Amino acid sequence: MVRRRKKLDVLGTVNRGDPAPSGLCELCRADCKGKCETFMSCLKGTEMLYPRDFGEVTAGSGNIDPTGVGYHSLRAHGFAHGAEGLPEDVESTADNCLYPNVDIETEFGNKIKTKSKVPLMTGALGSTFIAEKYWDSFAIGAALCGFPIVIGENVVGVDREAEFNEEGKVVKAPELDRRIDTYKKYADGEYGGIFVQLNVEDTRNGVAEYIAENYGNDLIIELKWGQGAKSIGGEIQVNSLDYAKFLDERGYLVEPDPNKKSNEESFKHGGIDNFARHSRLGGTEASNVDEMREDFMTRVDYLKELGFKRISLKTGAYGMKDLAMALRFAAEADLDLLTIDGAGGGTGMSPWNMMDHWGVPSMVLHDKAYKYSKILEEEGFDVPDLSFAGGFAREDHLFKALALGSPYVKTICMGRALMVPGFVGANIEGVFNPGRKEELNGNWDELPRSVKEVGEKPEEIFSGWYDVKDKVGEDEMENIPFGAVALWNLVNKLGTGLKQFMAGARKFNIESIDRGDLMSANKKTENLTGIPFMSDSYDEEAKDILKK
Repeated sequence: MVRRRKKLDVLGTVNRGDPAPSGLCELCRADCKGKCETFMSCLKGTEMLYPRDFGEVTAGSGNIDPTGVGYHSLRAHGFAHGAEGLPEDVESTADNCLYPNVDIETEFGNKIKTKSKVPLMTGALGSTFIAEKYWDSFAIGAALCGFPIVIGENVVGVDREAEFNEEGKVVKAPELDRRIDTYKKYADGEYGGIFVQLNVEDTRNGVAEYIAENYGNDLIIELKWGQGAKSIGGEIQVNSLDYAKFLDERGYLVEPDPNKKSNEESFKHGGIDNFARHSRLGGTEASNVDEMREDFMTRVDYLKELGFKRISLKTGAYGMKDLAMALRFAAEADLDLLTIDGAGGGTGMSPWNMMDHWGVPSMVLHDKAYKYSKILEEEGFDVPDLSFAGGFAREDHLFKALALGSPYVKTICMGRALMVPGFVGANIEGVFNPGRKEELNGNWDELPRSVKEVGEKPEEIFSGWYDVKDKVGEDEMENIPFGAVALWNLVNKLGTGLKQFMAGARKFNIESIDRGDLMSANKKTENLTGIPFMSDSYDEEAKDILKK
């Protein structure tokens, strides 16, 4: 067992002595004043299942396989000659093979291709308060950068302004409309796109029908099996008894029960601080693979009957059987994209110990997805385009994931990393507009030293300020949130860094990257992936050179 950390910031817990693998101190004292996880659970109960400060945080685990392998144990190759992936009319010369000339545009889809200027898409930004508060930054930034955004589950269900007909189907969805319209206003039409996820509650609420009627085929529908953070439905935390009762009336599971008299009293006196809203597990009607396939195909066929031309599937860090089902069903249904999310991180309120200990870590899951895709291809199936997700934040992550999953992976899904610009930008913008700080969700009264060292005016602080201004125009720049500019900067860094890795590997477009551009940093990784250890990679070719 892995020894627990003495201080766990995500839960706000601290062990007095050295923690045992259980999380208890090795010497647990009767007179202890706290505050280990078990001690605090005696006081707060189920609240201790979740990361603290909901609505202000995202959380993620180490995301490394317990055996010591992960994306950190893969290394990128560099080569001293050649150039692949240049346009046919471009000669392979030193003047042409500069890293700014690397083409990182990508596309995915079956009959209709969705194009992206960078091989990125957001994670699902759904009913969490973070997604709602910072949506303008996320959506406008993604639209300007030219990559797709995902509207996550439950957005309609938690919207107090949403209206439903007598059959329980949504007829008015202001928050969903706001999110869609914000992105579309700044998208150029050629690049990017909007995914809208459907879970059990969204299906019951008629979200697909609402989108079909109001937006036609403009959007991509994403069926959701799960995510890398947890193996149960999505949660949010609410600190209003009235809102908790509202969510209960909407048909959600709310824990503890807000209508129970003892819970009302406990909330009134501070014993209960908040309520957790849970979504339902999908796939529960199916007891075997054949029933699961039938149910899935029925859902896909219905969406196609509604007129949707682009349909995707998001699956989580389940085991190999579920991964195989996701790949096979997506292939049979001619889906446009399958996103495979490894353990474990969350943008909402996933249970922390589940995040830390549940599911298959990203690199292990993604390597298996590649191998299963090869089997599908050998069986005569058209493998669906894939997107890998799970703990990515840097350009080396992009390169490694694209190479590991090549040729099937077309884009990379980033969750938490693409949300950070929203936080940074809002905090800075709130300082410059103190009267709107609350509206902007700013948390700072003044610029910290870390920002002042960069600059003291927006155009000094953000390196891409004038690039964004040139794109949207001087008048429109007043409407661009600082968070969108921050996202522009981050994506520019990620894209440029990816180009540098690709140029070093002599690969000048996304399609030319392959697993031969990787090497294993240890033997465990080699044994798992089949990617040669560093000193064995291209060893035979090296010996041939020496023998000649």
